[in-house]
Amino acid sequence: MSAAHEYGLDEQYEWPRPPEGGWTADDLDRLPNLPPHTELIDGSLVLVSPQTRFHSRTMRLLDNALLEQAPDYLDVDREMTIRLDDKNRPEPDVVVFRADKDAGPDATWYKPEDVVLAVEVVSPDSKARDREVKPRKYAGAGVPHFWRVEEDRGLPVVYVYELDPAVKAYQPTGIYHDKLTLTVPFPIEIDLTAINRRRP
Repeated sequence: MSAAHEYGLDEQYEWPRPPEGGWTADDLDRLPNLPPHTELIDGSLVLVSPQTRFHSRTMRLLDNALLEQAPDYLDVDREMTIRLDDKNRPEPDVVVFRADKDAGPDATWYKPEDVVLAVEVVSPDSKARDREVKPRKYAGAGVPHFWRVEEDRGLPVVYVYELDPAVKAYQPTGIYHDKLTLTVPFPIEIDLTAINRRRP
C-alpha cells in the first residue's frame, strides 16, 4: 500500500520531491497542493498535524489580547511565515509586526526585521522545533521577542524571552501562569485562565 493511499489520496498522487540542495523560501508559495501551514526549515518541508483545541484556543486568546493592546504602530497576525533566509520560512502561531511594513492582502510572509514578537504554541509533534530549532533561528535573524506557550492542566503557561543582540540568543525573562503582565515590547496584560472564555 502506498503512502498516498494511506492518506486518502489516489494512486496517481505524487509527493513533492525536493530539488538538489533542498527547497527554497520562494518554493513554498509555488508548490501545488501543500497542506495548510506547511513550514520550511533548513530547506525541508515540515507538515503539521491537525490542531488541538488547546492550541486553537490559546492562539485565539493571545491574538485577541495582543490586537486589543498593541499600539497603533504594531499589528498582529496568526499563522504567517517569517522569511528568515532562503532556506527557512517558519510559521509562528502569532506574530506581532510593524504595521507600516504590511505588504498587502496577498503577502504570505514577513521579513524578520519587521517582526517584533514571534509566539509558538507547543504541540506534541512540534516540541523540538518550538523549544530549540525555531527560537534559535528567530534569535539568529534578530527577532527581538519570543514567547513559547506550553499546556499545563488545560491552561497556557507562557515562557518569555528577550533577544541579547550581542550574542544573538534569547535570554529568559519570566514564566507566567494564570496572568501574563509585561512592559515589553509594549504594556501587555493577559488573563491566561480566560482561554475558554468566549467574550471579555
